[in-house]
Amino acid sequence: MRTIRVASRKSALAMTQTKWVISKMQQLAPDTQFVIVPVTTRGDTILNVTLSKVGGKGLFVSEIEQLMLSNEADLAVHSMKDMPARLADGLALGGVPEREDPRDAFLSRDEVPWQKLPQGAVVGTSSLRRMAQIRALRPDIRVESIRGNIDTRIAKMERGDFDAILLAASGLARMGWSKRITQYLEPDDCLPAVGQGILGIECRKDDDYVLELLARLTDEAAQTAALAERSLLAALDGSCQVPLAGFATVDKDGDIHLKGLVAAEDGTTVIRAEDRGRNASELGQKVAARLRDQGAEEILNAVRVSDS
Repeated sequence: MRTIRVASRKSALAMTQTKWVISKMQQLAPDTQFVIVPVTTRGDTILNVTLSKVGGKGLFVSEIEQLMLSNEADLAVHSMKDMPARLADGLALGGVPEREDPRDAFLSRDEVPWQKLPQGAVVGTSSLRRMAQIRALRPDIRVESIRGNIDTRIAKMERGDFDAILLAASGLARMGWSKRITQYLEPDDCLPAVGQGILGIECRKDDDYVLELLARLTDEAAQTAALAERSLLAALDGSCQVPLAGFATVDKDGDIHLKGLVAAEDGTTVIRAEDRGRNASELGQKVAARLRDQGAEEILNAVRVSDS
């Protein structure tokens, strides 16, 4: 019996996602044994500083990638939105299962929708992208950084530290906590992060057995959307350190619709662009070029300088 070692962060959401993927792989390869290798990353231990100031969401990935490169693990399950635009040499994005709900979720302590929050209400999020867009929608409220696992953030809201918080709907759905959501934010109000709602399964490029198994787990529409969004991210040299969003949908005929957004951190400037096509990589670059033509590069550079 072959054993596949699966690296995973220790958070409840990461473990839930990893166990879900393992269950799907076990169905495809019943004679294979799967063992979880728990990992504590720098992103899990640095909780008193915003991600944008300590290196971005790559902090959740780099240690796990090193385990695969040193042959201490064979694959890893990531939230795609946590993955940098470029993977470490020797590794590949081997599997992309069907996408969960890509939207942002708004949770408020008194179940008040975002449109009816009182002036001066405090909303928590760890994402510069969400900060910028909610400030553009409601410049009269306070948006502050919040870190920690999903349950930790919800607890902070419930004890009164925040009037509301913003989270990915997909994480809440995977945890079985969708009933906690006060309101879903539609993409026209808050464009999702690149890869939001998608799991990215990373492995070594030369591991043919794992690659073949992951190919059977991959959903073509989710993989295409991820490629378009990540092409946009790479073209703008983006990360969670900048307020950048990208969301692609794929119709039944294979046509891709990609929307991109870059915003000033204070929400005073929001630049949008979109296009359609059939080549995911080229489409991402095209939408990135349209954003640059409207001044996206200047906004992104200003944010990078302020965080350096």
